[in-house]
Amino acid sequence: MADFTTTPSPASLPVIALVGPTGTGKTALSVQLAQQLGGEVVNADAMQFYRGMDIGTAKATVEERAGVAHHLLDIMDVTQEASVAAFQHQARQCFEQIWQRGHVPILVGGSGLYVRAALDHMEFPGTDPAVRRRLEEELAAHGPGALRTRLQAVDPESAARIKNDRRLVRALEVHQVTGRPFTAFMPTREYVQPAIQIALDLDRSQLHDRLEQRVHAMVEAGLEDEVRRLIPRGLREGKTASRALGYGQFLAVLDGEMTIEEAVTSTVVSTRQFAKRQVTWFRGDPRVQWLDATDPLLVKHTLELIRRSGIAD
Repeated sequence: MADFTTTPSPASLPVIALVGPTGTGKTALSVQLAQQLGGEVVNADAMQFYRGMDIGTAKATVEERAGVAHHLLDIMDVTQEASVAAFQHQARQCFEQIWQRGHVPILVGGSGLYVRAALDHMEFPGTDPAVRRRLEEELAAHGPGALRTRLQAVDPESAARIKNDRRLVRALEVHQVTGRPFTAFMPTREYVQPAIQIALDLDRSQLHDRLEQRVHAMVEAGLEDEVRRLIPRGLREGKTASRALGYGQFLAVLDGEMTIEEAVTSTVVSTRQFAKRQVTWFRGDPRVQWLDATDPLLVKHTLELIRRSGIAD
């Protein structure tokens, strides 16, 4: 365990972020690192925010957490909508509290935008429901042409980038609310405080096999019953929760629209597609350091990376 004789400052204890595609073993590694370094885990998997969504999100059980403090798990009802801006505040607040206790924050998850929100300079512009509603009404009545012309006049860079109507409305809303172009709020690859990102990598065929086995294990563990229990809590109405991998498919099973076999196949395919997007996201960040998830000395090699960064000695 790292030896801290005084309460460390944020500058002396970087955040460790374990990232990469789902199913590669980030959760288990995070617990082992926390035990070695005196760390606490901060969840960055958006679907693990939800109470009761345990099996289908592969949320670590109390036993799997092995006494390590975990934060930002089970913090929302399934009817609530996850917010990247709210998460940014919560995660950074967790980091500060962990540092004050003299421990190392270990951010864990494959939700790329949430990871960046926690680690990078990333500002979220305000919203105004009335402004958005007027823009949406104009879009519905007249189509995107006039809105796009207006955006071109005030924010040509965003106008050139934006291809869908939802983001077109959002860009105009941001300009009207803040007086600044939407592009002014784009994140940069610059850490707010020192951090190290470590991703776990698997050969594509190995990852596909592991994800298929994982889905089958979730079904055997009672995913259908979990979905059934969440319906009275508002799973169908939840904008974020109802889109979670496996949950939409098993809602369809309960509605008689899919067989269990069809739901399993659909979930496997969707999970593989999601993992591919995660790999693309994290491969696009040159700061991420990749390690082989099947390495029998993974903990040792991860600790070596961390020690080279100056976190532990």
